Amino acid sequence: MTANEDQEMELEALRSIYEGDECFKEISPVSFQFRIGDLEDTKAFILDVMWPETYPETAPQISLDAFFNNRISAETKQLILSKLEEQVEANLGNAMMYTLFEWAKENQETLMENHKPVMTAVTLTSSSEVTTTTSTAKKKEKKEQLTKAQKRRMINRTDGELKHVLQLNLNKFVHVLLSFLPGPCYVQSPAFE
Repeated sequence: MTANEDQEMELEALRSIYEGDECFKEISPVSFQFRIGDLEDTKAFILDVMWPETYPETAPQISLDAFFNNRISAETKQLILSKLEEQVEANLGNAMMYTLFEWAKENQETLMENHKPVMTAVTLTSSSEVTTTTSTAKKKEKKEQLTKAQKRRMINRTDGELKHVLQLNLNKFVHVLLSFLPGPCYVQSPAFE
């Protein structure tokens, strides 16, 4: 049998086995996502699997790059991937997706035993830059107490700056959106002249 015939047979089997299973998602005929654990489970993770052209003779590409996995530390991700690679090596040449998914489900606790959730916070600065900080590294600082008059002056001063920054960002956003429209665009904005 050719690799493509093997893939077609395995794809048919996966569709049959996981039909209606919310943990399994077919992205394309050669790309899949499989969630290990419940959505509410802090130790749940999503496997992204993609078959190369010569799968199952060559190993599938497995990653934990899904946004869902952002709270998992790099060390834990590396452990999961290395353990999965061992399973791939043991099953190379055979249809292995069902085996890998079920092995990951059965070993979820072991794979995630050293897991400590990584929490990230996104902060927008006044110059509209996005910075990400790890919550464990954040230190709480005491804020200076301001009088009502000081607060009013600050609001009035920053109100104009904020409007200017928002207008610039809105103009950039509209420009990007317009660049995706097919054909000539007849809407002219004075900000782009």
